[in-house]
Amino acid sequence: MTVSIVIKTLNEEKRIASTIEHALAGLPAGQGEVIVADSGSTDRTAEIVSQYPATMVQIVDPAKPSCGIGGQLGFQYAHYDFVCLLDGDMDLDPGFLAEAIKYLQDHPDVAGVTGHVQEMNLSNLEFSRRVTRNAPENRVGEIDRMNGGGLYRRAAIESVGYLTDRNLHGYEEFDLGIRLRSAGWRLVRLDRRFVQHYGHVENSYRLLVRRWKSKYLFGIGELLRAAAGKPHFTRLLRELPELRLWALVLAWMAFCLAILIFLPNKLMALIIVLATFVFAVAVMSLRKGGLAMGLYVVVAWLFHAAALPVGFLRARVDPKAWVESRKLGEG
Repeated sequence: MTVSIVIKTLNEEKRIASTIEHALAGLPAGQGEVIVADSGSTDRTAEIVSQYPATMVQIVDPAKPSCGIGGQLGFQYAHYDFVCLLDGDMDLDPGFLAEAIKYLQDHPDVAGVTGHVQEMNLSNLEFSRRVTRNAPENRVGEIDRMNGGGLYRRAAIESVGYLTDRNLHGYEEFDLGIRLRSAGWRLVRLDRRFVQHYGHVENSYRLLVRRWKSKYLFGIGELLRAAAGKPHFTRLLRELPELRLWALVLAWMAFCLAILIFLPNKLMALIIVLATFVFAVAVMSLRKGGLAMGLYVVVAWLFHAAALPVGFLRARVDPKAWVESRKLGEG
């Protein structure tokens, strides 16, 4: 048994060569395959991939780019019993796959194994915030999702119908995790490095705007829509504490809007709204250890909360359907 490494890309010319080189080096005994699953790159990604012994597949109309489409695109072309998901800006740790495969062989009830994602660009407030969060998906041992990717057992994926939901612009790892766990499988994080992640170096607020434009922020609303009516829906509501936070933020936004509309003294209304914002920033600045992070957290709240209902109302296509695509060749 060996592994298919699926690298998800969209305009990754800056890092894709390093990602492929680390992936090839990380194949146990050099056995397996590297598949670059591309969501429509318009830069030099395809040209660079063609220089390596890797297969590149790319979506075509009517398929549209999303966080969920890349994994499923690569999975439908993969040949082997284990599938490793990477992003196009990640460098795989050379010894990870051999250790992860052995773990899956020794634990037949485990669907997936991952390790630590080492963030390399901490100048961005978003990635700095990820490092300091003690979220369940970052802990060692049994976990609820494999954020950042990892090694999956093909049989487990086939048992739940598909790898990643092409409709999701975010939260695709949690969606996969809850479907697997609801079917009786487990997910595990080993206390060792999985990848080095280089991420985006752009301004944190520009990143928020870009994530709105790319629909990434709509992911949690799309996740709720995908789970509606499914057996795991109530479990999803229990396991995502951010849903309660976004609900509170939406209530705060509705309160501020009502004040601005219905309070006759518009200057007083504006002062009240600004006072609530300043108070929220002050509280988060104290909790996060600085004004810059406190301000960013509150602004990020507003973006995420506003995106939730937009994502929920988006139309869906069958996630089990073949992703419309073409094979660009093998280097």
